Amino acid sequence: MKCDAEGFAAMYSTVYMDMYRFALCMMKSSHDAEDAVSEAVVKAYESIGTLRSEEAFKSWIFTILANTCRTKWRRQEREQKKAELSFFTEEDAAAPEWEKAVDVRNAFAILTEEEQIIVGLSVFGGYTSEEIGEALKKSPSTVRSKMSRALAKMSLILKE
Repeated sequence: MKCDAEGFAAMYSTVYMDMYRFALCMMKSSHDAEDAVSEAVVKAYESIGTLRSEEAFKSWIFTILANTCRTKWRRQEREQKKAELSFFTEEDAAAPEWEKAVDVRNAFAILTEEEQIIVGLSVFGGYTSEEIGEALKKSPSTVRSKMSRALAKMSLILKE
């Protein structure tokens, strides 16, 4: 699809708040969410030629955002593990006491990456199971069952 900057901006203006909410849920901090959205928008703009139709823009850009969040999330986990390992190798370091996850954000963090994407696209992106299934190359019924299990998992964590 051929698109100029104004056309891209017009399409982006319809989804930017949903993108930010999705990224915030995935990344857990507003700064990281803003970075992820910015990176995803740049990637999308650079590859706008791969978009087949304007109707597919929302699904297409959310897929890019989900992949961007996933990459940043993995990078952060590796860095955090390195920091924790260096913390525990210090002689004076005492093992920190970890509090139990009780809020929604921590319950969301317990979900697998795929579950987070499904819940995030559904709740924050407003996608149907058919649209999510198309983006993730899964059947709508598989998406619904994974969504149900993910929400049940979160519910158990929140009840504790």
